[in-house]
Amino acid sequence: MMIALYVVLAIVAIIVLLALIAPKTYNVSRSITINKPVNEVFNYLKYIKNQDEWSPWKKKDPNLKQESIGADAEVGFIVKWEGNKDVGTGEQEIVKITENESIESQLRFYKPWKSQSDAYLTTKAVNDNATEVVWGFSGVNKPPSNIFFLFFNMDKTVGKDFEEGLSDLKRILESR
Repeated sequence: MMIALYVVLAIVAIIVLLALIAPKTYNVSRSITINKPVNEVFNYLKYIKNQDEWSPWKKKDPNLKQESIGADAEVGFIVKWEGNKDVGTGEQEIVKITENESIESQLRFYKPWKSQSDAYLTTKAVNDNATEVVWGFSGVNKPPSNIFFLFFNMDKTVGKDFEEGLSDLKRILESR
C-alpha cells in the first residue's frame, strides 16, 4: 500500500516539475518580401476570405466547411471552419486593423483540442514596390497541457506551414 502511494506521489511530482519547466508561451512567425506596393498587399491581406487562396490548411482539407459572420476586412468579422483532423474546428475573428500596417485576429480552436491564439499579419514597405509581410501567432500554454510542448516543436511545425503559405501568397500577388 505504501509503495503504491509513493509511486503516485512520484508521478504527481514529475507532472508538477514538468509543468513548471515546460514553455508557458509561444510565438511563431515567418516573413517574406513581396514585390508589390504595401497598400496593394495590405488590401489583399485584410480580406480573411482571401486566405482560401494561399492558406496551407485549406490545402490540407479541400472539403473544409466554412461559414462567415459580418463584413470581411472589418473588425468583428468571423470565419468559422470545420475540417478534417489536420485542420480541426475553430474560428478566426478580426480584432484590430491598422491600415497598411497590421491585421490582428483571434484564433479559437475547438477541435482537436481547445485553445486560443492571437494571430497577426503585418506589412511594412521595403521600398515603393516591395513589402515585407510577417505572419505569426502567439499564445499561452496553460499547465499541465504545456507539458506537451516539451515534446512538440510548435515553431518548427507551424513555421513550416507559415513558410508554405507565405510562398503561395508571394506567388499569387506577384502574378497579378
